[in-house]
Amino acid sequence: MPRQDHATHTAKERRNQRRISRLNRRGSLTRPPHTFPSIEVARRGAESFSMFEKLTEAPDPYILVLMSFGVLIALVAWLPLALRRLPLSLPIVCIGLGVILGAMPWFDFAPSPLDHPEFTERFAEFVVIIALMGAGLKIDRAFGFRSWMTTWRLIFLTLPLGIALIALLAGTWLALPWAIALLLGAALAPTDPVLASDVQVGPPKTGEEDEVRFALTSEAGVNDGAAFPFVHLAIALAASAMTGEPWLGEWLAHNVLWEIGAGILVGYLIGRLFGWITFRIPAETKLVKTGDGLIALSATFVSYGVTETMHCYGFLSVFVTALTFRRASHSHEFHKSMHDLTEQIERISMMVLLLLFGGALMHGLLAPLQLADVVAAVLILLVIRPLTGLIALAGSHSSWHERLTISFFGIRGIGSFYYLAYGLNHIEDASLAPRLWAIVGLVVLLSIFMHGLSVTPIMRKLDRVQGRDPDAEDAVPPPGFQGPASGDR
Repeated sequence: MPRQDHATHTAKERRNQRRISRLNRRGSLTRPPHTFPSIEVARRGAESFSMFEKLTEAPDPYILVLMSFGVLIALVAWLPLALRRLPLSLPIVCIGLGVILGAMPWFDFAPSPLDHPEFTERFAEFVVIIALMGAGLKIDRAFGFRSWMTTWRLIFLTLPLGIALIALLAGTWLALPWAIALLLGAALAPTDPVLASDVQVGPPKTGEEDEVRFALTSEAGVNDGAAFPFVHLAIALAASAMTGEPWLGEWLAHNVLWEIGAGILVGYLIGRLFGWITFRIPAETKLVKTGDGLIALSATFVSYGVTETMHCYGFLSVFVTALTFRRASHSHEFHKSMHDLTEQIERISMMVLLLLFGGALMHGLLAPLQLADVVAAVLILLVIRPLTGLIALAGSHSSWHERLTISFFGIRGIGSFYYLAYGLNHIEDASLAPRLWAIVGLVVLLSIFMHGLSVTPIMRKLDRVQGRDPDAEDAVPPPGFQGPASGDR
């Protein structure tokens, strides 16, 4: 081959090699054979459709739970401040979110206390004991029979009268068996320490403790334990109706004398023990120096666990432990750390439980209701509680405005769920359980909305009547507030 032709051929080969390299880099030569542009477009369209399917398919429930829990924690932090001046409460928002979750067709959220009775009892129990510890820690007023006279009126008059009237209403108007009617009365008469935070005293040493707030806080703390003997009485009557065995002697000796007395004593001793460990042991090992509010959670569980192991009333014990723990060093700043932690845990657990409640409402919890049940629920909230409250407070030193406020805010909530779940789990005949849950669910729902919508305007008006500006950052403590007792360290 002539030299010129050879050079021309070599140059063509080099150009061809460069062209092949460029095509390889673009991927043109790796395309499968017989792949035409129309087929390539169809393939890319199928990939896009598959991506659209993935974006629109139902999300993983686990991811939804994580996301919901994150939103829940944000609501716990933000909503109380946002709702401070609005006629709306955090529990109302929680129930609304639960209803929304229950309405989602691709999210299986249909909780029911009838399907999970043990879980319902235990979860409600957990929320209540956390709330009781928080309530006891934030009461500034020193314990005393005279200084707590309003509380004793509500416990020894309002509570038993409420139980009796609700049981009478359920046994006659609702035609329930008398043992079941008594259980309903014992579940619905006590006020709730969890959902009543908007009418309770403020954190330790804030000065937000007028007579109304103190009465509602202390009543909710004590009556959750004081109602337990009546729950056991209902269980004993139901068992006696089936077996014919005597019940009065054992009920008085064990459920009344032993469980109340030992519960108070154990709570007091554990409170003294934790107070001594936290505030009194040598300075270099004082737990108070850690600033860790988890010690309040420890005291809650130890008090409840020891008391329940001795078959006594753990609710009563936890509240007494909190009061005693607070008195160990009444004015110490560490109490605020403990209270803040318990309040955060209480809010999160309360919101979870109310989400479940909202989901249960969406899936027929109230379906067994009869017209008579609805009338009874309204009477319990608007007649029985206000009437028994005013009877108990007759002749007290409180003003009429204070008496009416205390009598009206008989908030029902998580404690009612617990008592009903506990009673039904210890009564063999559960045939009336759906109707009982519907009645209690309706009373709690009405209470949350009625009290939740009215609490802000009523309590703000109360503050103004007592000479406080509810909008002021440095509001003057209300009348009746007692500062740190002398001798506190």
